[in-house]
Amino acid sequence: MTDSTAFDWLTFLLRWSEEWADSLPDDEARGEADEAARRARWLGFPAASAERIAAMEERLGRRMPPSYREFLEVSDGWRHAGGFVTLLAGTGDARWHTNESGLADEFEGYLDEDSSPEERRQADLWRRALQLDVESDVIYILMDPEDVDEDGEWAVYTWASWRAEPPERHANFREFMRDMHREFHRLRAHRSDGEPVFANDTTRRLDALMEGARLAALRGGWEWAEKELDEAKGYGRARAAGLGDQIRRLLGRTYMVYFDGLVTDPRYAPDLLPPLVAEHAAHSYRDDSTLVFQLRGADDDLVSLAHATLGQVRDGTYRYTAAGPFGEAVERARELTRWGDTDGAWRTLMAALPLWEPLGPDHLAPLGWVADPALGPLLTPERGRELLSTPRGGQAGETPRPTAGLDPGDLAWLAEQDPGNNRTSYRFVLVEGAEPQELPARLTDGTANAADADTDADTDTDTDENAHSTVLNEPMTFWEARRRKAHSRREFSSYDDRALMAVGRAGTGWSFAFDGDPAPFNGLRFVSPAASASAGTRTVVVWSGLRSQHGKPFFHLSVARDGAEQYAFTYTDGEIRQSGEIPQALAPSRFFGDLEDASEAERPLLEAVSEEFGASLPRHALVKGRLHTFTTRSWTRPPKDGEGYLVIRMHPTPTRPAES
Repeated sequence: MTDSTAFDWLTFLLRWSEEWADSLPDDEARGEADEAARRARWLGFPAASAERIAAMEERLGRRMPPSYREFLEVSDGWRHAGGFVTLLAGTGDARWHTNESGLADEFEGYLDEDSSPEERRQADLWRRALQLDVESDVIYILMDPEDVDEDGEWAVYTWASWRAEPPERHANFREFMRDMHREFHRLRAHRSDGEPVFANDTTRRLDALMEGARLAALRGGWEWAEKELDEAKGYGRARAAGLGDQIRRLLGRTYMVYFDGLVTDPRYAPDLLPPLVAEHAAHSYRDDSTLVFQLRGADDDLVSLAHATLGQVRDGTYRYTAAGPFGEAVERARELTRWGDTDGAWRTLMAALPLWEPLGPDHLAPLGWVADPALGPLLTPERGRELLSTPRGGQAGETPRPTAGLDPGDLAWLAEQDPGNNRTSYRFVLVEGAEPQELPARLTDGTANAADADTDADTDTDTDENAHSTVLNEPMTFWEARRRKAHSRREFSSYDDRALMAVGRAGTGWSFAFDGDPAPFNGLRFVSPAASASAGTRTVVVWSGLRSQHGKPFFHLSVARDGAEQYAFTYTDGEIRQSGEIPQALAPSRFFGDLEDASEAERPLLEAVSEEFGASLPRHALVKGRLHTFTTRSWTRPPKDGEGYLVIRMHPTPTRPAES
């Protein structure tokens, strides 16, 4: 519905005319009509009389919409509507377009059987619309008599072939003119040397509005601030886009977010460049020249910094730092993410956010961390809103309610559908009272994994060639870890099953090793690692394939203490093999009774395991985060005499010296 508040056309048009006149250089060559308009400080014409408007409506056979009639009653036409319409029609020049341009045929040529009613209606616009452009830079201004709101207002459409976009819709003539006034401001905002400074009541009002929005954003009032900054951005005010983009980026909006006007400022570049280049790096099809375009106006040192940061982001080595107590919290948060506690990491950052130190007055929030491979996955739209709602940078305000954690604190989430990873089978080891970095020593034999050793393992640990199996690789996603292992692997065996596992903390008192993409389960040759990993402690092993799309459904649980298995069971396609004294809460008969679909037992089983041992797995870190990984010893026994197997070893071909 159109805003019912009366619009003061005369004041609006007078202000626009005066701003236009004052923006013109004295020595600029102008036509006679423009020079007369400059001297008169009026871009319009005499008001149209009631008789002229009535005659126009009789000629056209339609009553004009309210806002266009009100405009005509003040000025019978308009010069320089925006930057590309030299003359806008009054009562004498408005006419039905009736496809005189032939554009209806062109637009209809793009239609097919799948075209929507809206697309068909838009193609027919050229046959029914009222044309208002009289002189323009090949731009059409059309009022649509079939796109009418409850107040009788007709929508206005603008289209130019050089824009390579569909017609742009404006709710009514009044909104069209306001948009053209904004366009005029945007084109005048960036003046060349020697041109008059573009300053007037409108620019001063917008600059004051931006200052209020800046302070409101730091106090946590980001919603109001974003709205006001968008208004100033529409008028092309310097800094408005850069300020608003900081808010948009933390809300997860990345399209057309360039931090314009701020990212090239050396004060803000250290924090704004990383998210800019990270978004660029996320789109591999983009040529690096587009990044240089986004940094137009930057000096050589800043462009070099951008390319160096881009390299770090691409190879996963960018590390966000900040000054003061917030910077200390960043390091603590990074350590928590390293072991999967992403909820704890987020709470750590939020607790220190009020102490964050801006790099300058136009710095609204910390942003570089979103490009950090360890910290970036913490961001969600909900968390972005929490950060933006938290007072910071020396400003006071109301602290927002914390967002809910992303980890459910159990194991049952593994039974949920996971379209992104298509996870139907998984295995994990829980070790009580051990730190995550201790797990490789419990689940490897020291030399078994030399063929799969990752040359990029952490440099803080043992780098002896035959001890790679006890070294944790640097934190990475599962996809990156699998790709790196496949790239470095030189031996493939039909009997060997060494798992690539991520490690972390599994709740209070437990650590985990998790494999979300295990090899097929071989019940005849499977050997649980529970006993060998349980020296001096207790270990739980779970391997589930109840939803596996290949092979028979299965589930295995084994528990060991001090090097000896206490109990275990394996369910495979309706049969259960068990050993030891299994607690009633975990008895397989409770879960695999008369089920027609074995997958129905998965969630109850995981809930029972979680409750029995008080352990959990961090969903967010495993699905979207980056964790340390290592390769275990084989989960299958060696072949016996008479059992056949296949081993393939690949040897890189030495590089031949170039012939002279």
